[in-house]
Amino acid sequence: MALGFPEVSDGQVGLYVGLIASCFALAQFTTNFFWGWLSDKIGRKPVVVIGTVLTAACFIAFGFCRTLWQAILVQSLMGLMNGNQGIISTCLGEITDRSNQSRAFTYLPVVYGIGAITGPAVGGLLIFEDNPFTGRPNPFPYVFPNLFSAAVLTVDLVITTLFLEESLEEARDLPPLKERISSLFVWLWQFAGFSRRPTYLRRIVGSKDDDSDAESTNSMPTLIPETSTDFVRRKDLWTRDTILILLTYFIFQLSNVAYNSLYPIFAESSEPTGRNLSTTEVGLSLSFAGVITILFQIGVYGPLRDRIGNKATYRASQALFAIAFALVPFAGYRNATGLGNGKVWLWAELGVTLVLKTVAAVGGLTSALLLITNSAPDHHVLGSLNGLAQTLSAAGRAAGPFVSGGLFSLATRIRPKGEAMPFGVFGGIAFVGWVLSFGIRGEQLEAESGEQSDEDREPGDGHGREDRVGEDDAETPLLGRER
Repeated sequence: MALGFPEVSDGQVGLYVGLIASCFALAQFTTNFFWGWLSDKIGRKPVVVIGTVLTAACFIAFGFCRTLWQAILVQSLMGLMNGNQGIISTCLGEITDRSNQSRAFTYLPVVYGIGAITGPAVGGLLIFEDNPFTGRPNPFPYVFPNLFSAAVLTVDLVITTLFLEESLEEARDLPPLKERISSLFVWLWQFAGFSRRPTYLRRIVGSKDDDSDAESTNSMPTLIPETSTDFVRRKDLWTRDTILILLTYFIFQLSNVAYNSLYPIFAESSEPTGRNLSTTEVGLSLSFAGVITILFQIGVYGPLRDRIGNKATYRASQALFAIAFALVPFAGYRNATGLGNGKVWLWAELGVTLVLKTVAAVGGLTSALLLITNSAPDHHVLGSLNGLAQTLSAAGRAAGPFVSGGLFSLATRIRPKGEAMPFGVFGGIAFVGWVLSFGIRGEQLEAESGEQSDEDREPGDGHGREDRVGEDDAETPLLGRER
């Protein structure tokens, strides 16, 4: 698509593709925390609905982009409006407890893996350079994949609206979802200055008990639960474990997106810096990685996490990233020197690195989400904490493509083994993340191993929240109380 933009030449396509991707992630960086904070105030479901609607609209607009600046603008808007990933993690954290949260969170990367397999296929199959009905050149050859994505989101919107229950308990007593969303848009419209007399500033004057005329007005329905005005003390939220989890999560996402950016460039580039594979071969290898993602999550991750715990699987993922980065430059290297057995060695070695990276990515993501969820001192701030985690994730995804692409361009000028430079840099960053992960020590971060029935579950098993509420302090606000 980028090649079709008049501003992009053949030699610059990698740079501008990375720029478009970075704009999306950079925009997410600026608003992810806001969406998480907003979900703590008005509930999870309204934010999910808003994000779904606006993202679908951006997909439609992206399909009609014909210039570079249009693509950058729409992708930036899509990033600004898309905070649902953190919200979904928050919802899962609220509808599960420590006895079953591992099973629930395990399926998130499975869904991502299905998308990784089907998404590229849909994108390739629905691109029509020529109009399929008239045979004439199609002015918008990339509109159909985007319309398909918008249609999927529309189905998602219907299912969410009808069946998704609000998981923030305090928000369940608020007005209906339709009324809250309408009120939110009214508030934003008025707050932006488009109303001369904002309703949120109006007051009721007079009283029924006096003789003056009472001036009343229709105020907007309540958007924020009354209990959300309480607070969590800073020292309870910003513990050493929370800080290290967020920092290593940033490194984790930076490593993941850097590998995803470097691998296709490395595989398709000419020798000796690259391995001169075709686009089809690279696509097949990535589909292979997607299959490994699903198989690992369903068959291996759960028993492994039950045996060694969240913290250990998270550390192992950081270590596997460092190993995968270190091995990639040597995949197929013997072919360039005349040794080995052609592409058999190349595919075997690339397959090993892809499996290591895939296991690191999917296992690490699940463990990271569990650690973030269990590190929250209270579920009232879980949305904000997940929003902050996704903000750092977006920062890593914004920097990864740009930095890795620049390093690989520089590597093409280095002989021999210039490709080792970009992979070595990010391998070193992943190694730092592995070292820092040993500082994450809190016992409360672990989920229970195995499943418990409702009859066998003790009153304090529910996600570490119920055990803080006793009969003697039932009147004490939950937020800000000693754990």
